[in-house]
Amino acid sequence: MKKISRFVGLDVHADTIAVAVAEADGEVRSLGVIPNRPECVQRLVKKKLGAPESLKVCYEAGPCGYELYWQMIALGAQCEVVAPTLIPVKAGDRVKTDRRDATKLARLYRAGELTAVWVPGPEHEAFRDLVRAREAAKKDQLRARHRLLKFLLRKGLRPPDGVRSWTLRHEQWFKGLRMPKAAEEAVRLDYVGEVDHSVFRIERLEKDLDAAIAAAPPRIRVVVDALQALRGIKRISAASIVAETGPLSRFKHPKQLMGYTGIASAENSSGPRTRRGGITKTGNAHLRRIVVEAAWSYRHCPNQSKELRKRQEGLAPEIIEIATKAQHRLYKRFHRLMARGKVKQQVVTAIGRELEGFIWDIGCRAEASLAQNTKSASRAAA
Repeated sequence: MKKISRFVGLDVHADTIAVAVAEADGEVRSLGVIPNRPECVQRLVKKKLGAPESLKVCYEAGPCGYELYWQMIALGAQCEVVAPTLIPVKAGDRVKTDRRDATKLARLYRAGELTAVWVPGPEHEAFRDLVRAREAAKKDQLRARHRLLKFLLRKGLRPPDGVRSWTLRHEQWFKGLRMPKAAEEAVRLDYVGEVDHSVFRIERLEKDLDAAIAAAPPRIRVVVDALQALRGIKRISAASIVAETGPLSRFKHPKQLMGYTGIASAENSSGPRTRRGGITKTGNAHLRRIVVEAAWSYRHCPNQSKELRKRQEGLAPEIIEIATKAQHRLYKRFHRLMARGKVKQQVVTAIGRELEGFIWDIGCRAEASLAQNTKSASRAAA
């Protein structure tokens, strides 16, 4: 392997890329700004940066995605995408430009002060995009429902007693209304149309997601199936967890997964004083939402419902045993914390943090089992 002689920092934007180079044992200098186009990047590597095998390139994770990463890998350079929130910042530095940012990236990358993020493969990224599209559709549905109900509330219209929100009777009620003024009726029809559209949109995306899970590589399918052994985690929740985390075995310890989710406690301790705060929330918000929602299920007594037993069919006994253990342990912990007077939302967050340990254990076992089966099949074929 060729020795690394240059560390390259790229400050990437939609239209431009600021480039800086740190020599392995020398100066750090800016190479200017180039257009953010594949041909310009290729020209930069071949004509200005030298042999790709001797380069280590980094840039911040952001809205431009991983296309630049894959292009650098294809050109033969080593490339990493770094976490922007973990880049060291000087308290007194008040000047920020693209050139200075690129120079700082190159210098810190050479010093080993930057933290790389996991880069999903093209198939996994497409799967994650679909999961997030469905999540965005759910958020849009919630906003559309709120607009309709608040509009009706402003006009003094409330559903009849005993009618629960968003049931069939509730839908028949607000669709059967007629507003006295034409402008108000136009608003009502528009809001009702948005609610109906959101329902069709979610149904379409969920069908697409089911097809994507069925067509996904075995490394994704086995973990999605295994995670459904846990209470509170069904098909879409399991797919969301796998889409956001990637291979769970890349975390060496469940605490790393908890930190990745941002459910770990903040701490500000100095000398003899120890002060801990709420969760850091410096992690994957999509994954944190799924885990905390699933944690609400563990306030109920342990129970093997018919639906849960169906989800566990065909799974390894050790995975079912872990899921059963999770039910008993988390139920006891939930009520123990509630008995101490803790706020329910805080208790559920704590349960979600511990639930991630069971998610990690099941995911790692499922991935190890798949690797072992693949290895055995290869030996048998040979």
